[in-house]
Amino acid sequence: MLPETTLTEASSLLDACRSKGIRLATAESCTGGLIAAALTAIAGSSDVVDRGFVTYSNEAKNQMIGVPMSLIEHFGAVSEEVARAMAEGALARSRATIAVSVTGVAGPGGGSAEKPVGLVCFGLARIGHLAHSERRIFPGDRGAIRAATVDHAFRMIRGAL
Repeated sequence: MLPETTLTEASSLLDACRSKGIRLATAESCTGGLIAAALTAIAGSSDVVDRGFVTYSNEAKNQMIGVPMSLIEHFGAVSEEVARAMAEGALARSRATIAVSVTGVAGPGGGSAEKPVGLVCFGLARIGHLAHSERRIFPGDRGAIRAATVDHAFRMIRGAL
């Protein structure tokens, strides 16, 4: 169940996209589709949301959205470079005008000194613009990290509008 505040923000974001003729795509790893789920929980979202890719494994990142395995091997799946490539791949394989991507360490295990639990890398790609990426470290347990990731992805999309 998604928090009411997330659903309210999803509805507002959809309205903003709708008013500008924007279509969205998502490429999600650590959230497992929560960004797309929050958006599509709102009735009428199909005029904005084109598709969502859940690319949890490295192979899925490569096969579904074209992230080069060499990029994953060199930088790691949780990296800004991979997040950018995920967003670019989702944009290229959809009818969207904006694509957002997330890859991270939601925990409770899997963290390291360089990539601690709570680290999430975001990518954003827009038609006609260079893709960009960001890193954030969110506190809390797995649920809190994933919820914060959804909220930040929404802020990135809103900023791109």
